Amino acid sequence: MTYPRRRGLLKLAGAMLLLVGSAVNAADFPSKPIRLIAPFAAGGSTDLLARIIAPEMARRLGQNVIVENKLGAGGSIGLGEVAKADPDGHVLGVASPGPMVVNVTLMDNFPYDPVNDLAAVALIADLPIVLVANPGVAANDMASLIALDKANPGKLFFASPGTGTTMHLSGELLNVMAGTKLQHVPYKGGSLATTDILSGNVQLGFLDFPSAGPFIASGKMKALAVGNKRRALSAPNLPTIAESGVPGYETSGWFGIVAPGKTPPEVVRRINAVLGEVMALPDVRSRLNQIGVEPTMTSPAEFSQFIKSEIPKWARVIQVSGSKTKR
Repeated sequence: MTYPRRRGLLKLAGAMLLLVGSAVNAADFPSKPIRLIAPFAAGGSTDLLARIIAPEMARRLGQNVIVENKLGAGGSIGLGEVAKADPDGHVLGVASPGPMVVNVTLMDNFPYDPVNDLAAVALIADLPIVLVANPGVAANDMASLIALDKANPGKLFFASPGTGTTMHLSGELLNVMAGTKLQHVPYKGGSLATTDILSGNVQLGFLDFPSAGPFIASGKMKALAVGNKRRALSAPNLPTIAESGVPGYETSGWFGIVAPGKTPPEVVRRINAVLGEVMALPDVRSRLNQIGVEPTMTSPAEFSQFIKSEIPKWARVIQVSGSKTKR
C-alpha cells in the first residue's frame, strides 16, 4: 500500500470515528442533570426566563435542568463558564446582547469567542426596548424628536441603565442612523435612570418595556417608539423607530440559548427541538408575556447567523460613539 493511500485511509477512519462518537453522544444525551447558567442576578429578566423554561425542558429531556446564576463582567463570567464546559450539552447558557455581541468589542481581553467558543442553539425570546420622554419634552413622536434635536444639537440627554448596556447603545445607534446628537447619561441600573426621567432631570431614556410600561400607562412618561423590528405585543399601536423615519433601525433585549462550541450538532438539534416545544406552550408564553418578554423561536443556523451579523453592527456603534471601556 502506498504512503499517500495509507494516509488517506487513516484520515477517513479518523473522520468515521468522530462521526460515531458524535452519534453515541447524541444517543446518550442527556445522561445527567443539565446546568442552565443565567449570567445575571436572580429576579431579572434573564433569570426569570430561565426559571420559566427549565422545568418544561426537564420534563421533555428526562433530567433535571438546574438554573445557576453566575454574575460578573456584564454577563461574560457566566457565558465564559459555558464556553469552557465539556461540549456534551449538559451545560447551557442564557445568551443576551451584552455577553454575546457587545462585550466582545466593548471590553479588552474578552475571555471567549462568541462565534467559535459557543454553539448557537436557539433565539427564544425578545424584550422590547422603548424610547421614552418626560411629558415636558416638546416631542410626541420620532419626527418631532429628530426635528427638536436638529434645532438644539447636543442639548437633549437620554438616560440608560449604564454604559455598554443595550439601552445605551440603542441611543448611540439612533445617533449613527438618524444623525441626532443625543447625549448619554449612564446610571447604575434602570431604576435610577427611570427616576431621573420621571423628575425631568433627563429628558429622554431607552428602557425595557416592562420597566417603562406602568409609567407610560399612567401618563408619567411619553412613549415615542419601540426599537424592535416589529411592534411590541404589549403596545401594538406604538410604532417602531424604523417605521417612524429611521429605516433599518433595530434593537432589542433578545434572549437565546447557547452551548459549548464543540457540542455535537445532533445534541444541539435535540435541545433546539425541545425548546421549540417549550416555547409553543400556552402557559410558558403567557408567563413570559407577564414579565414583558415576547416568545420567539429560531433554528441553530438562524441564531448563529444573527449573532454573526450583530457583532460588527454593534462594533461600529461602539467605535463611532467612543464607548469602548476597559473592565
